[in-house]
Order: sequence, then C-alpha cells, then structure tokens
Amino acid sequence: MSETMTSPRIAALIVAAGRGVRAGGEMPKQYRKLAGQTILRRTASRFLSHPRIDDVLVVIHADDAALYEAAVGDETGLLPFVTGGATRQESVRRGLEALAARGVTHVLVHDAVRPFASPALIDRVIDGLAASDAVLAASPVTDTLKRADARLVVDGTVAREDLYAAETPQAFRLATILDAHRLAATASEPFTDDAGIAEWAGIPVKIVLGERTNIKLTLPEDIDVADTRLRMEEVLRVGETRVGTGYDVHSFTEGDGVWLGGVQILHDRKLSGHSDADVALHALTDAVLGAIADGDIGDHFPPSDPQWRGASSDRFLAFAAERVRARGGVIVNLDLAIIAEEPRIGPHRDAMRARIAEIAGIGAGRVGVKATTNEKMGFVGRGEGIAAIASATIRLPFTEDA
Repeated sequence: MSETMTSPRIAALIVAAGRGVRAGGEMPKQYRKLAGQTILRRTASRFLSHPRIDDVLVVIHADDAALYEAAVGDETGLLPFVTGGATRQESVRRGLEALAARGVTHVLVHDAVRPFASPALIDRVIDGLAASDAVLAASPVTDTLKRADARLVVDGTVAREDLYAAETPQAFRLATILDAHRLAATASEPFTDDAGIAEWAGIPVKIVLGERTNIKLTLPEDIDVADTRLRMEEVLRVGETRVGTGYDVHSFTEGDGVWLGGVQILHDRKLSGHSDADVALHALTDAVLGAIADGDIGDHFPPSDPQWRGASSDRFLAFAAERVRARGGVIVNLDLAIIAEEPRIGPHRDAMRARIAEIAGIGAGRVGVKATTNEKMGFVGRGEGIAAIASATIRLPFTEDA
C-alpha cells in the first residue's frame, strides 16, 4: 500500500438512505428514537465526537430531507447531506464522490442503524488502514449455522470455523474504494457491503476485531432491546438517589465466637438471635430495604419462622441487594458503624469490607466499616451486647410512584 506524505484526512460516511421496512412502522428506522433521541443522531455523534475523524457526511433518501433535519437537530459539525440513489451501492458511491471533492484521503463507511460503535472500535478500524487499503470490523461466528430448504427444513449444517460476521464501520483508502465503486457501477453483480465490492475488485480486506454490542437495528425487537439498554445506562448516569438507614442490637450469650459483617471472630461469647445474630449484616439489610421502601428484615425473614433458625445472615443482605437490582437499581455505597466494647473490630475491618462487598455484589471500595465503643455507658458499655448502625445509598430509575 502506498503512503501519502501529508497527514491523512479521515471522514465517516454514514449511510442513511434505506427505507428500513423490516423494523416495522411507517418511519424509516434510522429516524426512530432510542431513549428520546433518534438512531441517526446517536450514530452520527459517535463519529463527530471521535478525535481522529475530520468530517462526517450522511447520505439520505431523496424524500427524507425534512426527517433528516428534524433528526439531527442542532448537531454541529455535520457536512451538508448527500442524496442517495436507488441502491445502497449507488448511495455510498455518491457519498464517496462528495468526500473526494473535499480532499478526504480515508473513509469509514458506517450503517446509520448501528448506534453503538465504540471509540475503541473506531480506533481499531482506523489503525488497520496503516497496513491495508481495506479494513473490515467483524466478529467470529459462534452460533451453529444451519442451511434450510424452501420448506424451512434443515438440509445441512454449515461449518463455522473461519467464519466472521461483518460489521461496520468498514474503512478504506478513499481513492481505492471509489475506483472499485465506479467499476462496480458498470457490473450487474449485487453487493451487500463495501468490503464485498473491495473483494470483487481484488483489494485485500483486513479483518479487525468487531464488537458484539455493535448491533445493527434491523427488526422491531432490536430497537426495543436497544431502547431498554440505553434507558438503563441513563438510569446509571442519572436516576434517583435514595438513602436508607438500619439499626440492630443483639445481646451476648454463652459461646465461642461472634459473626460480624459476615466474618466469624473468635471470642469467649457469641451473640444471641434466631439466625446467626450477625448484628452488622442485619443493620445493613434494613438499610438497603429501607432505601427501596420494602419493609424490614423481620417482614421478609420473621423470627417466628423456623426455617431461619441459625441461618447465615449473608442470605438476608443478598436478598435485599437482589431486590434493588430487580427494580433496575444499583447499590452505590454501604456504610456500617459497629458499637462494641469487645471484641476488637480493627483487625477484621478489611475482611468485613470484602465480605460485605461480595454479598452485595459491589466493589469493596463502596463499603465502609467503622467501630467505636460506648465509653462504658449503657448496655453496650457494660459489655452486654453489640449494636450496629448502617446506611445504604442506592440509585434507582425515577418513577412517580416508586
């Protein structure tokens, strides 16, 4: 591959001239919305925000000018759109011609209905141009492939070794792929993507690893799944923050150790309770349940129920954490204060943090454990038991009746 002496000018060509009938509805799928924003705008923004992309051009259907203007809104940086042709192949060629006139040297051709191409994927495709005139993002085929006849009866299994599912963006030296497109325009052979035109023209196509999340929104369920995915991501970014508190206390009884924060500590007594009496995990469980207004530990695990006799309290906190996840939420932070004259908590603090994090399904950096005495005052000060105070911070989707 020959190299130019000047810095390359890289453009993204977004193909949005299709009608998208398989996605259902009257509106072409690229103009439908995902979590409040059009698919086309989400796709274009991926390339507009990428530091290695100099120009972004969209090719649209001749009837879609009004839809296009409404879809991109006030998005800045886009070149004036180009009207496509009767086929995808012709639409891409028209876009390439427009970019060539602007001095573009390299181009990434991308489907408008793939709004999840990551910056890392774009980088990989661009990097591939250092060694090839044509680069294809693709993922290895992992599903078993079947061939069927016209009656949808299986008549063979296709070996999947060395098979890849093609994606976009597909990157090219612009002059090379434009020449191939011009030549292909005179042929009767149909092409489904630009890498196929490069292959037909005898241009070696280099594969770089694609992304399974870089899905093409083809069917109605594809759009529904993508909408849910984006809304969940938005919840994690914004959502609603809730804080819950919990308090528990257990007295000492005869024994050889106490359970605190999911860790057993050797001691000359144990804590009394229907379960393992882990006062720390009980307080944390109530804090998490309180944050989602879902009762308390006694509501879900009544001490009158014999099945919880001697039960490990990690089950209670794990249950509360799962209730948060079932609501589409995440636990942001757990904070625990243990009030005890004995045993000493300090040597076990890190083990408690790690165990609590494991039970709740969060990182240990989101768990705080502190300990203090009661200065010899009250039942704790007299060494009659241990108390715990906990708080839980969670993030939930915002709903009016949550």
